[in-house]
Amino acid sequence: MPTALVIGASRGIGLEFVRQYREAGWRVLATVRGDEGRARVQALGAQALTVDVADPASISGLTWQLDGERLDVALYVAGVMRRPDARTPPTREDFDAVMHANVLGAMQALPQVAPMVEAAGGVFAFLSSSMSQIGAVPASNAWLYRTSKAALNMAVAAAQHDYPAATLVTIDPGWVQTDMGGGEAPLTVQASVQDMRQVLATLAPEDKGRLLHHDGRRAATW
Repeated sequence: MPTALVIGASRGIGLEFVRQYREAGWRVLATVRGDEGRARVQALGAQALTVDVADPASISGLTWQLDGERLDVALYVAGVMRRPDARTPPTREDFDAVMHANVLGAMQALPQVAPMVEAAGGVFAFLSSSMSQIGAVPASNAWLYRTSKAALNMAVAAAQHDYPAATLVTIDPGWVQTDMGGGEAPLTVQASVQDMRQVLATLAPEDKGRLLHHDGRRAATW
């Protein structure tokens, strides 16, 4: 039975990954921050681990909770958005919240989880965004979020060189109907996750370190 790890599974896209992988017959490990998230993932038949990616002390203990697992797929789904544009400087609180969850948490999780993905010759995917692409920036809205996801892309592209037996990628889920994306988004959570699972199941060696889109497109620019 293949094994998936979903980091940030309390709700939304992360919880949907848990649901779809469980329905496909996978064993799923899922990190949550509290009791409500734990109840949701356990109701789907997944094993819940308590981790707060925004707390360095919490995420530093991920290795011992995983205890030598072999991971066919690992997903870093956790993320935070703050919406002010470039006319408003970010507060230190907003900067720390976004960068800790979107960048530092991912960079702390990566060296703990990637060896377990390598052991299975698997895939480690980090949710990014089309808003991270420096070569195509149509607006300044959510500029702190854009900056964090561009940094995440670089972190994953660089780290790929240290884990050659795994495939590390960032992936854009599209504009999705979540608390972050809002009700006007064109994609349901179910459709986005189904698309991403298909992309992650069909990766080629040349995809390592790249930003991919949920619909299978490969990013032409960063």
